[in-house]
Amino acid sequence: MDTFVIEGGRRLSGTLRINGSKNAALPLLVAALLTDEPVTLRDVPDLADIRNMVRLLGELGCERIAAPDPSVLTLKVHDATQSHARYDIVCTMRASISALGPLLAKRGYAKVSMPGGCAIGERPVDLHLRGLRALGADITLSGGDIVARAPRGRLQGAKMFLGGQFGSTVLGTANVMSAATLAVGTTVIESAACEPEIVDLANLLNSMGARVTGAGSPRITIQGVDALRGADHTVIPDRIEAGTLMCAAAITNGDLVLENCPLDALMAAREVLSAAGVHIAELGHRVAADPMRVSCRVTCDRVLKPAEFTTQPHPGFPTDLQAQFMALLTLADGNSIITERVFPERFLHVAELSRMGARLLRQGATVVVQGVRQLVGAPVMASDLRASAGLVLAGMAAQGTTIVHRVYHLDRGYEKLEHRLCAVGARITRIDDKDLPAADA
Repeated sequence: MDTFVIEGGRRLSGTLRINGSKNAALPLLVAALLTDEPVTLRDVPDLADIRNMVRLLGELGCERIAAPDPSVLTLKVHDATQSHARYDIVCTMRASISALGPLLAKRGYAKVSMPGGCAIGERPVDLHLRGLRALGADITLSGGDIVARAPRGRLQGAKMFLGGQFGSTVLGTANVMSAATLAVGTTVIESAACEPEIVDLANLLNSMGARVTGAGSPRITIQGVDALRGADHTVIPDRIEAGTLMCAAAITNGDLVLENCPLDALMAAREVLSAAGVHIAELGHRVAADPMRVSCRVTCDRVLKPAEFTTQPHPGFPTDLQAQFMALLTLADGNSIITERVFPERFLHVAELSRMGARLLRQGATVVVQGVRQLVGAPVMASDLRASAGLVLAGMAAQGTTIVHRVYHLDRGYEKLEHRLCAVGARITRIDDKDLPAADA
């Protein structure tokens, strides 16, 4: 199992390009199930989750066509008889549930394993099923699988409300929106997710011949069509990667230029960074046709200031940046307050940051961050994707050596992160656990 060894105290300086968005690319890939023609996606990041999704699509009869550029994926259905998404692949990523809607809409039948660690009613999968049932699907649970059938082979348009206990569901909105493109009649989704990834999916679907309006707002309308065609689409930049690298510049008192940066999708995060003394200057002129892709320069004051934020569905502060911003604010001069409203238990990184000298007090869904002058390197354990990124940031700022175990979590969402950070001044070495000295293993 791979581990990062990080030598802290090195200032970052240079230029990095933001990769295509993982969270956008996964449902975009699944959209290839909706058509018999090829679908080409550009600027797809090379990540474990992407590879697992391509493997799943292969089992569902959707073949990848070889291309010289690894960031370009072309998919084409060659066998429409396979509709079972098995547990051994689905358990590797919750985004596999996104196959349910397209399979059901195109093939009239889907059998998708429940994502690992999920309980209907507690996690957003219940909203996926609510939306598909509203479209007329007959859904049962059998042996850990969701078994869905479209009566008479085709779904029916409907009006539905997809809000849940913690707000809208991104993957649920993607699932239902994709399914509704081939339904008979009109579908209206109220309390739809507003995230940029949903807008990107709607743009792809429309280029395939779908009729989707309202994406990016809480009300999405889909006029069903009889068939979809192939398309060529470029994935939007990854706003979570961009926010992570902004924090990397700030926590090391660095100076980074970020290219292909989706500034428009990060307004809430930029407000918090500004309050903390981090400066983001847009460079050059925007391309009017694509305001999601700009270049910016990230610098910061020598002394960070405390800040407060509450995670919320977009356009609020993204939960996927909570851990990285917590790492940053451990070094602020004063007390910061972080409240998690999307996943209230998403605080496994608190104990690990505390091992590095952070002063963190958790009360339910809120953490009070009492800023310290210096973090100290220590062995820590990554618990999930974004917590891993937060620990890497803390390690780059800490005095001494930090060892981050289980970085396979990080590989799910950041392409070759250690190489890119080392290119702008970090010192991070990837090694196997077995090569660590006994005291650090």
